[in-house]
Amino acid sequence: MAEAKNELFSPDEQQMAKIAKALAHPARIKILNILAEMNSCMVGDMVELLPLSQSTVSQHLKELKNAGLISGEIEGPKRCYCLNPGTIQIAKEAISKLFTHICRS
Repeated sequence: MAEAKNELFSPDEQQMAKIAKALAHPARIKILNILAEMNSCMVGDMVELLPLSQSTVSQHLKELKNAGLISGEIEGPKRCYCLNPGTIQIAKEAISKLFTHICRS
């Protein structure tokens, strides 16, 4: 049912909601900050930087990837993640536009 209701909203509103959901956990914000500082990072290295298990970090990475905020590549037995600058820019502009509109009201 929820999928049918999503059709009532514009693609921009749907994308913004998907991004907002991905940003709705402090661990995901931390992961984005780590990737911004390091340009790219292996999952194992992120696990060492976070107070979370490998499986939990992987779940958070999956949410960020599903929202398009990060991308990942398999390098041998390891996964390497980096920011997706296109989606990051879209998110930045959408959030700015949203709050600019809200503040004028």
